[in-house]
Amino acid sequence: MKKYVAILSNKNRALFSDELLDQHVSYLKAQERLGNMVLCGPFADNESAIQILMSDSIDDAYETVASDPFISEGYYENVEVKELIEANASNNWLVSDPQTNSNRADSKT
Repeated sequence: MKKYVAILSNKNRALFSDELLDQHVSYLKAQERLGNMVLCGPFADNESAIQILMSDSIDDAYETVASDPFISEGYYENVEVKELIEANASNNWLVSDPQTNSNRADSKT
């Protein structure tokens, strides 16, 4: 499984309700139990939020995010999902990763 990052933005604040919040939290709990949800939460500016998911494909990740009531009910109108290549100590912060090597080659042209 790969990690995907979903950025949720363009809130329709008029749609917020305690019922919608309860549905959203139930969705998050279910995704966590399934092992799909790594991390989620709103940004401090209260304009957008993030979900980091484990999924087999970007399409599956998008479907997972789209099933969140905050998305399916239109509270967040925009969703962008991207695959994350995690940099960490075990992969030497991607110093020798093919993407990094490609960036090196591009900078020399």
